[in-house]
Amino acid sequence: MRLSKERVRHMAESVASRLEQDGCIELVGDRKAFIDRLDRVMTDELSLEDRLNAEVRQMLKGYDKQIEQGQVDYQKMFQMVKQKLVRERGLIL
Repeated sequence: MRLSKERVRHMAESVASRLEQDGCIELVGDRKAFIDRLDRVMTDELSLEDRLNAEVRQMLKGYDKQIEQGQVDYQKMFQMVKQKLVRERGLIL
């Protein structure tokens, strides 16, 4: 994730405040609990690409020998597999 946890928290607080100000939501429960949940959702969404990259790296471990021998370009293969997973899963990065 490219953003610090503090920055994500600040964004969650800003989004909550803006939604309240614009009349989009009316908080009836605990404001802190709402911001905590919003923070978690935003963090999960922002770390999606990190998890996807880790999955692609794991998948490419089976091609270590071909990569070492120069039969397969790791970066090209990485991008191809990543793009395929993004398309198949309908992800937005």
